[in-house]
Amino acid sequence: MKFRAKLVDAACLNNFTRVSNMIAKLAKTCTLRISPDKLNFVLSDKVANGGVSMWCELEQENFFSEFQMEGVSAENNAIYLELTSENLSRALKTAQNARALKIKLTNKHFPCLTVSIELLSVSSSSRVVTHDIPVKIIPRKLWKDLQEPTVPDADVSIYLPVLKTMKSIVEKMKNISNHLIIEANLNGELNLKIETELVCVTTHFKDLGNPPLASENASQDRNSEQMAQVHIDIRKLLQFLAGQQVNPTKATCNIVKNKIVHFDLLHEDVSLQYFIPALS
Repeated sequence: MKFRAKLVDAACLNNFTRVSNMIAKLAKTCTLRISPDKLNFVLSDKVANGGVSMWCELEQENFFSEFQMEGVSAENNAIYLELTSENLSRALKTAQNARALKIKLTNKHFPCLTVSIELLSVSSSSRVVTHDIPVKIIPRKLWKDLQEPTVPDADVSIYLPVLKTMKSIVEKMKNISNHLIIEANLNGELNLKIETELVCVTTHFKDLGNPPLASENASQDRNSEQMAQVHIDIRKLLQFLAGQQVNPTKATCNIVKNKIVHFDLLHEDVSLQYFIPALS
């Protein structure tokens, strides 16, 4: 197995750093999947057991000026690495205003992602800062548990409001309850609701719009005003909202009634899918 890549464009380096920071906020440990055309950050807690699941995808050609990899074999041309997300994020924090950044899979008594950052000094000469990030190589037999999640057919899909606004509201709701109801319909209406023995609080969003195809498929047998809802752990939603650093150009919420809520974010060269299961 071999992997080496290089970033030289300042905008690409900045985007890659922001993605890394986001992943560190969403997952303590994650899997980095390296393939010839993509990088994926994967979190695959068992949704059936109450865990969240994440699939973040980066098109490598949109980030790297150089990219070389050889996977396990010609038939299975991929590399799966388990790493501590914060270690990568911390290493990339030193890459601000860097001239270039190189990432390489190495073996220094144990497998590492070696991140080399070329920085300009005051005298205009360059210096290189190197970080060795320990990784665990995931064997081929475990890859089946780390594939792109199957997206279930949603009862309702709806565009999300501004995520910062949503985060501010959910932060306040968390002080009242650990549970949250998300409900939406095909009229572009989304409600965030908490209910306790003492109080019921609901925030209403209107005119958000629904993705066209999702609306057409669901509306065949669904009243457009009928709400689909899912009851979730509010802390898991807040972790997702607090981790956002990519300012998505498109953000949708897909509700499978009483089962799961699936968030789908897209920003230029980065896509993120995040799944939160319903409370049992």
